[in-house]
Amino acid sequence: MTTVLVLAIPDNEHKFWIEVDTSGYTIGEVLSQQQTDGFWWLIVFIFWILNKIERNYEIYDWELLAIMIGLEL
Repeated sequence: MTTVLVLAIPDNEHKFWIEVDTSGYTIGEVLSQQQTDGFWWLIVFIFWILNKIERNYEIYDWELLAIMIGLEL
């Protein structure tokens, strides 16, 4: 957190990696991509606050919702 974070520009020719984490109130996601140098570079952070209805979902539905949100954005 003490250095400037450089985000990569997405390229559809390379692999993507999405990581999600959920709680009772929020969803957090990180989308990364393996670049031509072989390293995984951050593309975007996603933070989503669950609405009143979404908070009633089961944990596995939160995880699925997180994946769906990440793929839509």
